[in-house]
Amino acid sequence: MSIQWWQILLLSLYAGYQILDELQIYSSMSAPVFAGLFTGLVMGDLQAGLIIGGSMQLTVLGVGTFGGASRIDANSGTILATAFSISLGMNPEQAIAAIAVPVASLMIQLDILARFANTYFAHRIDQHVETMNYKAIERNYLLGALPWSLSRLIPVFLALAFGGGLVENVVAVLNGDLKWLGDGLSVAGAVLPAVGFAILLRYLPVKKHFPYLILGFTITALLATLFSNVQLLGTSVASVVKDLPATFNSLPMLAVAMIGFSLAAISYKSNQRTENQQVASPHTTSEEGEIEDDEI
Repeated sequence: MSIQWWQILLLSLYAGYQILDELQIYSSMSAPVFAGLFTGLVMGDLQAGLIIGGSMQLTVLGVGTFGGASRIDANSGTILATAFSISLGMNPEQAIAAIAVPVASLMIQLDILARFANTYFAHRIDQHVETMNYKAIERNYLLGALPWSLSRLIPVFLALAFGGGLVENVVAVLNGDLKWLGDGLSVAGAVLPAVGFAILLRYLPVKKHFPYLILGFTITALLATLFSNVQLLGTSVASVVKDLPATFNSLPMLAVAMIGFSLAAISYKSNQRTENQQVASPHTTSEEGEIEDDEI
């Protein structure tokens, strides 16, 4: 299945928009999982899009930027990996490792190029500030979005329009002479979300709140096992009793999210009580009669 011109157009326009959403609008349309959702809808395979988008979202879960630092462009990687995975019948896990991650890493260079190009408009704004030309200031401020948008739109368009043959040859090699490498990439793609969790846990105060981490994991594992068995039992019974009206569902992700929210609320209230007690008695001393460090 080849990628149609209208699909290339829609995906390219979305690639140009998503960086602007990430910088200014913050509607979550720039998240990798949404990029997978949108690309899956455009390409006609929502499941593959969500698998790749969700995996890339988890991969960069603990990756952040500080100041003017650039980070991997997981959204552009998700768009290309999903589009080529669906059009060429590629394994989603293999597409994550072979396309999404390399593309996301290469896009760092174009992100830096966009930042350099944007300084041109910044200097023009500085000049117009001196002459109080407000219309020109506003115009150059809006034009500053062009380098950001084009840094994503052009590479995605070129890759979708002219890179299909190259990716098809790579897929043929990975599933042929280098099948061992293709299988390894599939395993690596499936493991990448765990890497994202590991990075996130590295920067979270896990040592301070490890009881909540253990409790949340245990509850989620128990409920997932319980609901999976109930669903399996319900499916088996329904195959025998044709008139069975009951519906057996697996554990929804909403339940898992609510468990996490409850644990976070408990921790937050506990911290608030501790802070209120410290405010109410700011001169509490230790057994030796010395003021504690956190009270100074």
